[in-house]
Amino acid sequence: MSALAAHVPISRLSRATLSKVPAELTPSFDLAGLRPRIVHLGIGAFHRAHQAAFTQAAVANAGGEWGICGVTQRSSTVRDQLAPQDCLFSVLVHGGSQSTAQVVGVLTEVLCGPEDPGAVVARLAMHETEVVTLTVTEQGYRYDPATGNLRLEDPELAADLQGRPPRTTVGQLVGGLDARRRTGAGPLTVLCCDNLARNGRMLRSLVEQFALRRPGGAALGEWIDAHARFPCTMVDRIVPATTDADRQTAARLLCAYDEGVVVAEPFSQWVIEDDFAAARPAWERAGVQLVGDVRPHQRAKVRLLNGAHSTLAYLGQLAGYELVWEVLAAGSPIEGVLRRLMGEDVLPTLDAVPGLDLEAYQEEVLRRFANPALDHRTAQIATDGTYKLPERLLGTIADRRAAGAEPRAAALGVAAWMRCLADRRADDGRPLHVADPLAKPVAERMTGATPAAEVVQVILSFGQVFGGDLAGDEQLRALLVEHLERLRRDGAERTAARVAEGG
Repeated sequence: MSALAAHVPISRLSRATLSKVPAELTPSFDLAGLRPRIVHLGIGAFHRAHQAAFTQAAVANAGGEWGICGVTQRSSTVRDQLAPQDCLFSVLVHGGSQSTAQVVGVLTEVLCGPEDPGAVVARLAMHETEVVTLTVTEQGYRYDPATGNLRLEDPELAADLQGRPPRTTVGQLVGGLDARRRTGAGPLTVLCCDNLARNGRMLRSLVEQFALRRPGGAALGEWIDAHARFPCTMVDRIVPATTDADRQTAARLLCAYDEGVVVAEPFSQWVIEDDFAAARPAWERAGVQLVGDVRPHQRAKVRLLNGAHSTLAYLGQLAGYELVWEVLAAGSPIEGVLRRLMGEDVLPTLDAVPGLDLEAYQEEVLRRFANPALDHRTAQIATDGTYKLPERLLGTIADRRAAGAEPRAAALGVAAWMRCLADRRADDGRPLHVADPLAKPVAERMTGATPAAEVVQVILSFGQVFGGDLAGDEQLRALLVEHLERLRRDGAERTAARVAEGG
């Protein structure tokens, strides 16, 4: 429990205290009628503010027993927060000058994967489980972004393949699918909700690669092909870290203290390929878009919103901005870089998206970033660039280079990431905490005194990020060196101003 909870003179949120919460902020259906028919791997803030909220709305609008068993993949923190609350939590929505709260009650239990991996497989194998959703971040799939294959040298994957109760996401899924095959538990739909290109296809491939390396893998692979579906999805909602101020706001609105409150913007979108193996919630009654092909939606979102988010985060960190909205409120030239990135680099790489005005979407992205009620930290967005940038920026760069164009704004985002990795200092000299799988190997090979050309050469050599075409593109290499030299000499904002003006 946080230190704040001890100073809040109200009851803690739970089923016993739910009657004290204003009725319009509570679930509109009988919580006792829920069963855990969905298992969610990676029950962090995003899932609770997104898939769980959509599922609650679906049950409220169309009925059903669609409870969720959440699984923590790293620590017991979420389990320990929510268990005393009977798995209730609230979503606090900050919409500029107004905040609203809603208690979500579809979570029926939380399992801690590291503590009891066998229980996770058992829950996946139960007959009543019909849907699995995942938000484990790109890194959680333990794959090589350049090849799309499992990193079999990963010690955790290797341990799962050697037969221990599985602790990795792919190991858990394969263990659960194999148990369903052996017990006749029935078909299963697996919904990857992370920002991977064609995420359902990618996850299916990783699961099949793992399954084929287990004893009896061929038979399991045939069963998976016949009984499991892996629809592609696109998810979108900004979910910053919860602060003590957020907990105070939620307590005031709920008349109850919520240790597990999550924070979100008003906007929320979920697009799912309509390819299910068995029953599912009536998500379309909650605003979910069920489509034949998710790819246009996913590419537009990842390249426009996520690409701009990462570019802002790296440049913003270097320029000394702690929060996303501060960059736009300050009138920083970084905004001009984002406009050029979306309008000149990304837009030519996109196909038309049914029902979406791509020009208007760009303006909406900037409005969402500018929401001053969301304290979304640049450092939070800048984590794990090694896994995020291939989809967010490098795909755009590859497509533009193939068309003979020079993607200056997208390349600046990559150069800013390189500077964070190599120099680890903001423009004013303050140290930066760099949370990235490449942080250690880069630190071992170079410092802030390493010439820009050498920094670019070394980082381009990491095959898990840059494929052969990009690594060997001399024009791109020269552009990155130019950007990195300017970032070091002139700082992020002066360099951004030059790129925003077309230089």
